[in-house]
Amino acid sequence: MNFKMKLLKKDCLSIFLVQFLIKSSFGIFLPRSGNPYENILQLGLHNYLEQARPVEVPINNAAFDFIIVGAGPAGCVLANRLSENPNWTVYLLEAGGTENIAHLMPVMAAFLQGTHSNWNYKSVPQKRSCLGMRNNECFLPRGKVLGGSSSINYMIYNRGNKRDYDRWAKAGNVGWSYNEVLPYFLRSERANLQGLENSPYHNRSGLLSVEDVDFRSAMVHAFVKGTQEAGHKYTDYNGETQLGVSYVQATTLNGKRHSAAKSYIDPIRYRRKNLHVITLARVTKILIDPKTKSAYGVDFVHRGKKYTIRARKEVIISSGSFNSPQLLMLSGIGPKDNLKAIGIPQIQNLPVGQRLYDHMCHFGPTFTTNATGATLFANRISVNDVAEWISGNSRTRISTIGGVESLAFIKTPNSREPADFPDIEIIMVSGSLASDGGTGLKEGANFRDDLYNKVYKPLENREHFSFLIMHFHPKSVGRVWLEDRNPFNWPKIDPKYFKEEEDIEFLLEGIKEAIRISKTPAMQKIGTELYTKNVVGCEDLEFGTDDYWRCSIRVMSYTLHHQVATCKMGPASDPTTVVNPQLKVHGIRRLRVVDTSIIPFPPTAHTNAASFMIGEKAADMIREEWTK
Repeated sequence: MNFKMKLLKKDCLSIFLVQFLIKSSFGIFLPRSGNPYENILQLGLHNYLEQARPVEVPINNAAFDFIIVGAGPAGCVLANRLSENPNWTVYLLEAGGTENIAHLMPVMAAFLQGTHSNWNYKSVPQKRSCLGMRNNECFLPRGKVLGGSSSINYMIYNRGNKRDYDRWAKAGNVGWSYNEVLPYFLRSERANLQGLENSPYHNRSGLLSVEDVDFRSAMVHAFVKGTQEAGHKYTDYNGETQLGVSYVQATTLNGKRHSAAKSYIDPIRYRRKNLHVITLARVTKILIDPKTKSAYGVDFVHRGKKYTIRARKEVIISSGSFNSPQLLMLSGIGPKDNLKAIGIPQIQNLPVGQRLYDHMCHFGPTFTTNATGATLFANRISVNDVAEWISGNSRTRISTIGGVESLAFIKTPNSREPADFPDIEIIMVSGSLASDGGTGLKEGANFRDDLYNKVYKPLENREHFSFLIMHFHPKSVGRVWLEDRNPFNWPKIDPKYFKEEEDIEFLLEGIKEAIRISKTPAMQKIGTELYTKNVVGCEDLEFGTDDYWRCSIRVMSYTLHHQVATCKMGPASDPTTVVNPQLKVHGIRRLRVVDTSIIPFPPTAHTNAASFMIGEKAADMIREEWTK
């Protein structure tokens, strides 16, 4: 029975609701109706649904056991786990709003980067990278919504390498070895992965859904087969070994985004009376007694009004790799020189924000193919696709996670890492900046119009795909600092990408391997051909030479938003650290940082999965301390 016949069996109101959801939520692809009555009905239903949602109003000077600042993955996990104890009150503060149906559509990932659900951070102008971006500023998306970056990211689930966590432990972080953190990855995971039903590396009963992406193009099948023909084995990159190729594992549920909010907050938000969730709440300061050096609450602004709330047990900062260091520094915890320069009285001298690692990528190379209808073009997404997706069909293009279809983990000839430790990730994407006609991904990454028009616009009507080449272990170190005391101003962010030249050489080797894979029989069967248009700024170099690719790497720089180490974890004896292995801020009582800013070294991972793990582990440490 086809979908139209199924709809005939539904009542007229159901049909109207489907039409409304298609047009109002997916209007970015579909023109607004010319019928003013229909538009009014759409707006009215939207407003009704918004008003029907219960909203908690802050109470000034109220006290709670735990205050959690930031509702990204770690913050949502903490709010869920700590509120399991009915005797504890938990107050979760989020600067952004809540998700809507557009957030649930995996294909919309690129467009979400340009909405109010993103803090819309950008770097200071870069000298060695992001040369294809306006003003050489790298856009640095971070989630500003209940669910944090898990609500706007590309949903790739990649935990990392065993050696990552063993290195954490070796650096003095007792309790953070791979064998000790694996149970927390498993605790969060509800896996639905074909062929891995009995794997000891996956759990089927957690709260966070991890599944295969049901929609797969002909191009990804060719890539997975071709990568194996090139000598790389098929692997579960979250299993025994990362090295090899795999279809991507995604944090989706039945083809819909499964964010931290959807998995950890929505099921309990209105059922647990001891859990309080306040959105649109901008925390401006952590309240710390300068004599006892003990945190006792926070100040925040909600809908233009100032509030103070107090913590009986702990204040927990889970605001991410930019906001967490900003909030610590605004509260007097940070480098002496920075705080003195902007007139903030120092409570604790710590290297907050003085280390910043990130995974920098090269956007490309790009290839054309003869795989008819395989490229993810926005104009190929139909009303029926959206209606089918709403009805529960996970096999439409709506369920593709921003076009990401497969990951390959490889070693490079210049590697100095152990044999089982990948240096490069090749991310296969069934499209490019041209997939949405320059309206989404280009804007979300800040690429310049002239670059798009010259290089990508000619691809708007051609079948093609791209690789993103990501370097796992960069040596370049950046910094985050404050320029003034205004809590509503952005922190200054200088990632200093490619300050260390060897980082470019690793990406160069990754590009070469991707091109080698493109020449395998499986890839050639779909007519794979390297797209040879020189990028802007590299016109004088011969396409395909090492020097051309080095130039292209600096122009087509692209971050996958894996910033870490701005509140680095480690023992107090390590002068580069901010929190100890229990995630307590050095020298400050009743204050922890629980998010990916504590990760000490750039991981062999996308950081979303690690954020859930950090939240689960921190919840256990907190519960153990306060139930003694």
